[in-house]
Amino acid sequence: MTFTAPQLAVKEERRLFGWVDGLVMLAMLGLLWSAMHFGRGMLAQFDPAASPQLETSISQIPYYAGRTLMRMWIAFCFSLSFAIGVGYLAAKYQRARAVILPALDVLQSVPVLGFLSATVTGFMALFPGSLLGVECAAIFAIFTGQVWNMAFGFYHSMVTIPSDMQEAATTYRLSTWQRFRTVELPASAHSLIWNSMMSFGGGWFFVAQSEAISVMNKDIKLPGLGSCMAQAIERGDNRAAVWAVVAMVLLIVLSDQFVWRPLLAWAEKFKIEVTASGAPATSWAYELLRGAYVFSWMRERLWQPLVDRISGSSRLWSRVPAPARRRGTVLGRWLWRAAALALCSWLAFDALWGVVAALRELQGALSWAVVGHIVWLGLLTLMRVVAMTVLATLVWTPVGVWIGSRPNVARLAQPLAQIGASFPVNMTFPIVVGFFVAAHIGMNWGSILLIAMGTQWYILFNVIAGAMAMPNDLKEAARVYGLRRWDLWRTLILPAIFPYWVTGACTAAGGAWNASIVAELATWGDTTLRADGLGAYIATVTKAGDTPLIIASIAVMSLFVVSMNKLVWRRLYDFAERRFRLD
Repeated sequence: MTFTAPQLAVKEERRLFGWVDGLVMLAMLGLLWSAMHFGRGMLAQFDPAASPQLETSISQIPYYAGRTLMRMWIAFCFSLSFAIGVGYLAAKYQRARAVILPALDVLQSVPVLGFLSATVTGFMALFPGSLLGVECAAIFAIFTGQVWNMAFGFYHSMVTIPSDMQEAATTYRLSTWQRFRTVELPASAHSLIWNSMMSFGGGWFFVAQSEAISVMNKDIKLPGLGSCMAQAIERGDNRAAVWAVVAMVLLIVLSDQFVWRPLLAWAEKFKIEVTASGAPATSWAYELLRGAYVFSWMRERLWQPLVDRISGSSRLWSRVPAPARRRGTVLGRWLWRAAALALCSWLAFDALWGVVAALRELQGALSWAVVGHIVWLGLLTLMRVVAMTVLATLVWTPVGVWIGSRPNVARLAQPLAQIGASFPVNMTFPIVVGFFVAAHIGMNWGSILLIAMGTQWYILFNVIAGAMAMPNDLKEAARVYGLRRWDLWRTLILPAIFPYWVTGACTAAGGAWNASIVAELATWGDTTLRADGLGAYIATVTKAGDTPLIIASIAVMSLFVVSMNKLVWRRLYDFAERRFRLD
């Protein structure tokens, strides 16, 4: 007997592999071959005393681009895992937050050259006679240029999730993993993607310093676009510099079209709003991938059986008598606590040992006059950082809101903003040095422009993310009530983007301290312009390998950044969490 009317029966359509699946599998094989080809170069033999010079011919540019892109994505994978893990712990546990946030403040304040000074020798000792040690140091340096913005952004997204969504998860008794997968991670997806785009651009910004390592009287150049740019700057070779920049811009555009734009289109379904957006983000690559059957096949044949097996193990565990299950749960909890305690103890001991070693290096090597001079240079750089933050906020906040409110504009502006954010400031030195000399502009003022060129984009990207995440129902309510101009900004736009602006301004200020190392000392060929500031001082003493002055200058920079975060940014974070939640 048939209980369903024939006209209501849904005929299941059997999907088959098509040409799109062939393209996807071909792309996967290409990525696998590229990883093996460029990864093989990381395992080459290496002798620090006989480091060969790089070839700057055009034929080598594609290989350099592949090596650099591989380092960037390896560093990004580590940055993403670190940001989600650390941000989650800081948002969920008060005790962890009391340790993690100050630690992030301190680590964000340490310049890339400071990490290189401390890690190059260690990684080279870990992999003696192999290029892998220097590769790990370069990847770690790129990681330090990417991760802090992502960690702060994810943490702030977690603490500003609407309370009604958290209450719904509690009502339905979702487990910790279910709550994270279905509520917390989707609610943070939009901000995480935009901060990932900005952090990836930040990695490009410091790629020259990461691949052309000049620390402790050692000059090591890894095959890559960054080292090619650095060598072109040393020689004043405009031709090699232009081709390296063209390759970098091409990689940025390809990453935007094949990674970031599809991710933004996919994240549209996670926006917190009652009514759908009138013009959601789109991507031709995302639409193409949605038509591929290979992903459905992998989910049905590989992923789902694995999930079922894990679920079956959970059901078997649930049949264990309650007393035994409680004993196992308590034992597991104590094992986790013991492991966490052991890890924290090891980190604390390692940090304490590092402090003791630093104090030994400083003992008798510094005078109060030298320390006072370093502090004065830090104050000069601080004034430039504050000026950059204020100017970038005034310029890019209205521009970011305008771009984020118009998806059609965002599709064109997003790759341009990524290129601007990723463009290494030292590649502008041929133009900047000539302009400053011709216009009689002192480097003490001109360095503000150079710092802004590298860090203003943090504010722009976060404001765009805040404007795009603005709920459509609130926009329609503002339109119904006839809000215009200042009333609209005061009641809707500023409260909506304020949490995102805090993240952008905090990371922009932290990145400005890092950028000062490049921006306060401009060199092209035989011409050098130097500003009075802590960044130029760190670059000079790091190249000279003066360990006591390196430690003292990095400690002063860290003290400035931590104090600014504690007195300004942390209070603004708390204010945004209290006042501007979508509850």
